[in-house]
Amino acid sequence: MLAGHEVIVVDNFFTGRKRNVEHWVGHENFELVHHDIVRPLYLEVDEIYHLASPASPPHYMLNPVKTIKTNTLGTINMLGLAKRVGARVLIASTSEVYGDPNEHPQAETYWGHVNPIGPRACYDEGKRVAETLSYAYMRHEGVSVRVARIFNTFGPRMHMNDGRVVSNFIIQALQNESITIYGSGKQTRSFQYVSDLVDGLVALMASNYTLPVNIGNPEEQTIEKFARIIKSLVGATSEIVELAAVEDDPQRRRPDISRAKKYLNWEPKVPLAEGLKKTIVYFAKELQRTKHSQKNSFKQSSYKNDHDIVEQL
Repeated sequence: MLAGHEVIVVDNFFTGRKRNVEHWVGHENFELVHHDIVRPLYLEVDEIYHLASPASPPHYMLNPVKTIKTNTLGTINMLGLAKRVGARVLIASTSEVYGDPNEHPQAETYWGHVNPIGPRACYDEGKRVAETLSYAYMRHEGVSVRVARIFNTFGPRMHMNDGRVVSNFIIQALQNESITIYGSGKQTRSFQYVSDLVDGLVALMASNYTLPVNIGNPEEQTIEKFARIIKSLVGATSEIVELAAVEDDPQRRRPDISRAKKYLNWEPKVPLAEGLKKTIVYFAKELQRTKHSQKNSFKQSSYKNDHDIVEQL
């Protein structure tokens, strides 16, 4: 919008929140549409960023059938819209298409190691089918398609109760609660800041490259080390506790971003600590907002002043 583009945001608000975009409401180039893309959508657009789908395990496992429908029927509807109006469509796929990988790091040529009937399958296989549909529409219907395989991403405006490792660890540390790790903590992930992801998606949309592209941070962290980093940044006294491992939890995850570097001239720029500090400040404010809204069940913060955490960061 700042570049003069008109932007239409379509959301069913299953996991999204209106207040994440409320600062744009009233802008002449912004429109917010309440719609579920499992039903056809009729708009005139030049580009489609298909980002719709629950993405955290608690959300997509809450309603696995809905997750599958969003990634299949929803993708068909977005590809159909692109065909009708001649738009280019970017499909937000995921590193989960690699499952619990036998190849490390994961390049786009790796076909994955996915349990098709496990508790995560609704998301993993849903995204794999979305990719298959996209290339079928490209080959047989002439639709201009771009596919981004997105690795773990974090930043302000994440929902603090979405069950992802970043939000869980930060909220637990801010409240000096035990930081809970599922499994040994030796499993690894790679975390990128949201602005780096956005830059990568925009670059991919503008490119002529049509094969899948990993968008992620190649710096790998064990979950245990990541918990200690967050604990240190918050200044918490939280104990780190190990709980039973989660079924089908991938043990290693790190992207090979050679394609992104070569074809998009993209790589992440925001250091992990810098991105985490911004996210911690946001979550501290979210906790403060939540406490103020719970007038009848106010619980005293472990900090003398709710602004202490903001000031120390």
